Amino acid sequence: MQHKSFTYTSNPPRRTTNSPRHRQTALLALLLLGSLFLTGCVKDMQEELNEGGWNHERSILDLKFENQVGKATVERIDEQSGEVRVTLNVGAIDDLSKVTLESIILSYQATANVDKNETLDFSNPERKADITVTSPLGESRTYTVYMTEFRESLEGSWKINNLVVYGGTGPEYGGGRVYGMMDKSWCWYDDYSPAKEYDNSLTFTLESISDEGNTMGTCVNHPGPDGRYANFIFKGSSNPETHLDVDKKDYYRRIPEGESKWLRNYAAGTITFTDPNGRETTCTLENAGTYDMGYGKSVTVPNQAFLFNIGGVDDWTYIYTDYDVFVKKTRKLFIMVTKEE
Repeated sequence: MQHKSFTYTSNPPRRTTNSPRHRQTALLALLLLGSLFLTGCVKDMQEELNEGGWNHERSILDLKFENQVGKATVERIDEQSGEVRVTLNVGAIDDLSKVTLESIILSYQATANVDKNETLDFSNPERKADITVTSPLGESRTYTVYMTEFRESLEGSWKINNLVVYGGTGPEYGGGRVYGMMDKSWCWYDDYSPAKEYDNSLTFTLESISDEGNTMGTCVNHPGPDGRYANFIFKGSSNPETHLDVDKKDYYRRIPEGESKWLRNYAAGTITFTDPNGRETTCTLENAGTYDMGYGKSVTVPNQAFLFNIGGVDDWTYIYTDYDVFVKKTRKLFIMVTKEE
């Protein structure tokens, strides 16, 4: 009978270095070392940022002067030079040698040789001044600021010379007419006829300029020596429809009596008047010349005119009548004016 033999050992099996616990410990150690390394890098980078050792920037990003019209345009030409172009309302500036800089925005940590509330001198013939901007590393760029003069042509006094109307139903059939309002004097009452406007004067005052370059202020429509404004009552005797007087102040009182507000939108080319009740009327300012109305009709402006588009309603029943031109289908109103020096 054969006997099987068995061998016993007292040594436990070895743990391999690949055990999960060992790998976890090694990973934690690596993360700790990495964290310490990154902390040091972040600290060094923060110190460099704070000290500006990386920063070569020396740019003007934006600026604004007192009485500036619109936004400045800024151009970096090269590492040493740049240009800024601004438009200033010189009519509101007493001394061009002392033009106040209201604000200036520079690149990060840069400095300039002029700060807000300080002044620049534009009194030279070239109308220019320099601003030098320096980076944290001491490098500099000099910007030449070029100033363009702006003058609001509305400012001052204007004399009203005439009121001219283009109107009428069916101009393609000869219904269009051009009349000075007093060419048909019998259509109006003498005491408050359109002629009462012809000694009036308009005084425009500029009060402010928007960031978009729009101007605004007040207009005073003075009644003149006679102290009267036209009431624009069309007489019943010239009214073939009802034979009654017709109040057409809504058509013709386009520049308010007394004081009003005005806004000039240069992009749209318009001037808008707002009376004390909030009513708005909008016109364009036209220069001297002859303006074609079509179908053989034209309006001649001797000096300048405020031109209002009226509109009206076609009425074929009363075509070719004064009533149609002045009451029903007034298309355009020219307020002829002369600027007083």
